Amino acid sequence: MTEGSPGGGALRSLSRFSWRHPGLRTGLQIALPVAAFLFVYVASLVALLVQGFWTTDSFTGKVIHSWNLDNFRAIADPPYPTIILRTVLMASAVTITCMVLAFPYAYFMVRIAGRRLRLVLLVATVLPLWVSYLVRVYSWRLILNPDGALNWWLNKLGLPDLNIAYTNWAMWVVFTYIWFPFMVLPVYAALERVPYSFVEASADLGARGFTTLRRVILPLAVPGLAAGSIFTFSLTLGDYIAPSLVGGPGSSLIGTVVFENLGLANNAPFAAAFALVPLGIMAVYLALMKRLGAFESL
Repeated sequence: MTEGSPGGGALRSLSRFSWRHPGLRTGLQIALPVAAFLFVYVASLVALLVQGFWTTDSFTGKVIHSWNLDNFRAIADPPYPTIILRTVLMASAVTITCMVLAFPYAYFMVRIAGRRLRLVLLVATVLPLWVSYLVRVYSWRLILNPDGALNWWLNKLGLPDLNIAYTNWAMWVVFTYIWFPFMVLPVYAALERVPYSFVEASADLGARGFTTLRRVILPLAVPGLAAGSIFTFSLTLGDYIAPSLVGGPGSSLIGTVVFENLGLANNAPFAAAFALVPLGIMAVYLALMKRLGAFESL
């Protein structure tokens, strides 16, 4: 197409117009991804909400498209409030444990470890993510079994068996191990952005190591901790595989109830209504984490 042709003039005019209106140009560039997001994610959430107002015929198992609040009323009946509370407590315990373990681990990598050791530790942190989720859960199931590696090791030390297999304690251990990398990486990124001059300035002002850690480094690492907690809390909140494999009779979580109603009970409307519970919990949690600057470290 020659420079003087009508097509070339139109292209020049379009280029000139987009240069003068950068906001419109950006909007056109992201229009397709945003449309795909709205269609795939938001539309599915709307469908989930709508289905929660339907019911299932107890005799035929067919979904009845009659609008009512029966499923949402059933959520308030036992044992569902206990399951919701257990899930929130488990997600909170896993998140706090990952924070306590991830902060010193990430701090060691950033401030103490050499370049080669830091690389080895980073690879060791992300390496489990390359292994199948089921393989990792089954491995812990074998470790925590009464005749597994944990009790064998304790017996070698002259200690009694630690029978935590198929309990909430087992779920806590497995969840902490599985989601630990999701906490370490945001904390590592947050600590890496802390200038060492801040530490030197704190020392020049007479602050000791613990005071510097508490009043300088830890506040600057809060966005990373908050960002990591979003992963650990939300992933624990919706998981149903680990409770089924390493949990016991009293280890049902929200994800377990949703899975059972979709598969075994064939009650998709109630599963849809119950699945809105973690969405509401996460909406509140994300609002709290945003105030702590979590999205700056994502």
